[in-house]
Amino acid sequence: MTFIPRREIVVLGLAYLVLATTEIPALAVTAEVARKCSALMAKQFPPRETGNPAAGSTKGSGRDQQAFFNQCVANGGKIDDSNAK
Repeated sequence: MTFIPRREIVVLGLAYLVLATTEIPALAVTAEVARKCSALMAKQFPPRETGNPAAGSTKGSGRDQQAFFNQCVANGGKIDDSNAK
């Protein structure tokens, strides 16, 4: 059995309380925005084979698609068409 001094237990307890009580802001994506961005992404990056997402896209890579989706979500489902590929 290991011996843990009381001071360390108190410090760990205080650290736990501080971490447990601090609020971490969470940015939640609404279902509407996610659906809209998914549809815009499908239009921007059409699949090689219809109905087979594993076949890849005719335009861009997976990173391009992810960046497009993240930008769309960050803008609340609105994409500027002048920057479209």
